[in-house]
Amino acid sequence: MTRKISLGLMLLFLGTQIGVTQPAAKAQTPVAPTTTTKSICPSQLGTAIDAVINRPLFSRGRWGILVQPLSTGQTLYSRDAQKYFTPASNLKLLTTAAALQQLGANFRIRTSIYQNGNGVLRVVGRGDPSLNDTQLQKLAQQLKQKGITQIRQLIADDSYIQGDIVNPTWQWEDVQSDDGAPVSSFILNQNIFSFKLVPQAVGKSLQVLWVDAGEAKQWRIINQSATVAQNQPTYVNVTRELSETGLKIQGQLTTNSEPYLINLPVVDPSYYFLRRFRSALATEKITLGQTLVVNGGVNQEEVAFVESPPLSELLMETLQNSNNLYAEALLRALAVKKTRVKNQTSADVGLEVVKASLTKLGVDPANYILVDGSGLSRRNLVTPEAFVQTLRAMAKTPTAYIYRASLPVAAKSGTLKNRFQDTPAEGIVQAKTGTLTGVVSLSGYMNAPKYEPLVFSIIVNQSDQSATVVRQAIDEVVVLLTQLQRC
Repeated sequence: MTRKISLGLMLLFLGTQIGVTQPAAKAQTPVAPTTTTKSICPSQLGTAIDAVINRPLFSRGRWGILVQPLSTGQTLYSRDAQKYFTPASNLKLLTTAAALQQLGANFRIRTSIYQNGNGVLRVVGRGDPSLNDTQLQKLAQQLKQKGITQIRQLIADDSYIQGDIVNPTWQWEDVQSDDGAPVSSFILNQNIFSFKLVPQAVGKSLQVLWVDAGEAKQWRIINQSATVAQNQPTYVNVTRELSETGLKIQGQLTTNSEPYLINLPVVDPSYYFLRRFRSALATEKITLGQTLVVNGGVNQEEVAFVESPPLSELLMETLQNSNNLYAEALLRALAVKKTRVKNQTSADVGLEVVKASLTKLGVDPANYILVDGSGLSRRNLVTPEAFVQTLRAMAKTPTAYIYRASLPVAAKSGTLKNRFQDTPAEGIVQAKTGTLTGVVSLSGYMNAPKYEPLVFSIIVNQSDQSATVVRQAIDEVVVLLTQLQRC
């Protein structure tokens, strides 16, 4: 079994250290919320929720909460529901709602290869976040079936998505982890590369095993790590120099411990794609000469293509696993539906489409300020009311089932799999989680056993408590909602 560490790595940007050390083991033990079996009348709900969130340990944080029946706009509980909060990954609810409305559940993202004569092929990436090495092999096989055994020049056209490949408002530690992988016309293997750190005999350096041997040639490794005895503490630091191609590995793992998987974002997605495609072509015995990355051009005869799964499946990955890359790719896919003004980025156009789509659904545009599609930026500002409005509006659309089915289920799936276990909320809450430092959020639907279906949004900002403690309190509030009954 391989354990994974990618966040909290030690990172270097132009010679300045910007990360922090984290212990190698970072698993969280979920804490079950306090539960009771009594029933709560709607008139008692406010007092019950206040008893949880007014505890002294939460006195420095900000709580935003809105609870309403799904069928009406009647408010069962509200606290600062119309004020702005940093939403973290709850923002994906807005991006995916717009994508489903604008693109449709069957929308797919196509990657094409065109033949332009004289041994020149042109591959056009369109930002498919699901593209992987298996799909590359399929493209190579299609070329082989067309009788193409030699490519004089392969041109990678990355003009489909315009703008920064990394949002300029993201924090450095996010940009240097797989949470902030670059988004461009070419996305392959989620635009991350990986290697494992394997303990050796005591006193020896950790062995570096590359998942992709081709990427090993792109980096200069400075290995200052060590294997230590069983009773020693373990930690791993990876220092990356963005101005160079150096990776410094520091830290220690105990002998005979499990390997650690390090995931880092690729530096140039287009060239990473070309390197991997050259390997896929070689497997099919297709020789490849020169490669070139361009921005724009003319496409002629399509000779090969692969497509992503339908949007309905892309939404599952985006919301169930809170995949930032997928959310950002979907935001840019929305730009296809609108004419871009000169020098306007695909992400900016996508944000305009999100706003127009939400407004059409009846979501007040004054309730949010969006700067990305994933919620990774701290400059996003959204009110709890915006999430409740979106969730209710989506429940009335023809694609309501697809949207709701994409959400994690309490104690059952996705990012809620380890929450609400053995509580009354198990299996009846479908909601999106969100976490940044000082931010914890949860918004979604509940099929209340003794009451009508509910929609809710809970966002905590500026908290000095650990995410685990805040989550436990949020979960207590949600469990209180399960006890609602008419009286």
